[in-house]
Amino acid sequence: MDDAVAPGPLTDWLRREVPQVAVGDGPVAVEPISGGHSNLTYRLTDAVGRRFALRRPPTGMVLATAHDMGREWRFITALAPTAVPVPPPVAFCADPDVIGAPFYLTAYIDGDVLGDVAAGHRLAPAARRAAGLHLIDVLADLHAVDPDAAGLADLRRPGRYLERQLRRWHRQVHASAVPDLSVIDAAHARLVERVRELPEPGEGITHGDYRPGNLAFGPDGRVRAVFDWELAAIGDPLADLGWLLASWGRPGDEVPPTIPGPSLVEGYPDRGELVARYAERSGRDLAALAEELEVYIAFARWRSACISAGVYTRYAAGVMGGRGEADGGAARLASLQAQAEAALAALGG
Repeated sequence: MDDAVAPGPLTDWLRREVPQVAVGDGPVAVEPISGGHSNLTYRLTDAVGRRFALRRPPTGMVLATAHDMGREWRFITALAPTAVPVPPPVAFCADPDVIGAPFYLTAYIDGDVLGDVAAGHRLAPAARRAAGLHLIDVLADLHAVDPDAAGLADLRRPGRYLERQLRRWHRQVHASAVPDLSVIDAAHARLVERVRELPEPGEGITHGDYRPGNLAFGPDGRVRAVFDWELAAIGDPLADLGWLLASWGRPGDEVPPTIPGPSLVEGYPDRGELVARYAERSGRDLAALAEELEVYIAFARWRSACISAGVYTRYAAGVMGGRGEADGGAARLASLQAQAEAALAALGG
C-alpha cells in the first residue's frame, strides 16, 4: 500500500465529514492511479463499491507555494456548473493531519487517458479525428468562461501573463543544474521582445497543461473529463493552445513534440485543423490567430525546456526515489536543448 494515503485516518475523516462515501467497518480501499513529479491521484472504493478520486500533493520536495490543493479545488468547483467537463467535486480537506497534507475528493470518471504514443492506438481509428476536434471544443469552452462570473476574480494578477511566466521560468531554470543555459537565455531574450509586440491578450481561465494526457476520453473520442488543474490560472488563453500544439506531434515532423503523445499515430487531425477549429469556436480571426501562435508555440517549447531542467536537477540531486537515468541524464539534457533551439529558430534567433 502506498504510504501517501493512510486508509485508517482517511476512513475516520470520511465517516465524520463525507456522508456521500459509504464507510463500513474496515478502512476504505485506496490505490494509486498516477504519480510522478506533480500531484498524486488515487482511486478510492467505498463499502458499496462506489469509486472516487483522491488528489494530494507529492510526498517530497514540495515548495511552500506549490501544489496548492485549495487552489486546484477552487477551479474544479468553479467550473463544475459550466460546459467544461471536470470531475464532479465531492469534498475538500484542508487539515494536513488527516493524511499528511490537504487533499480533495471528486467522483471517479471512467475514460481513456491518452498519455503517450502507445495510447494513441487504443482509440479506434474512426474516433481519432473526433477526439482531436472535441478536445479543442472543450478548450474553447474553458476559455469562454468568465472568471469573474465563476467567482475567481481574486486570482487575477497584475501585468501580462506571458511576461510573468517568462520571469518565473527564467528564474527557476537559472537555479537548475543544467550546465549550459546559453540557448535557453537567447530564446528567453527573443521571447521577451516578441511578447511585447503581441496584441493585448484577453484574459480567461487557463489550464496550464492542456493535452490528451490530462484528459479522459470515451470510445467515441469525446472528452469526458479534464484533470490536473494544479497549474490553472487567470491568464492568456492562447498559452493553453500554444502548449497543446507544441505537444501535438504528427508523423513526419522535423521538430519533435515537447511531450510525445497519441497524435503521433495516424488518424488524428493535423495542427492546422486544430487551429481552424479553435478559431471557429472562439470567434477569433484565423489568419491573425495563426500568426500569433508562432510566438505562443515557441514559448511552449522554451517553457518545456525549463520544466525539463527542473526534472534533470532533481535526478542529478538523487531525490527521485532512487530512479536514476542510465546515461546520467544526457538524453534529457539533449532533449531540452533541442526544444530551446527549436524555440529560438522559430523566433528568428
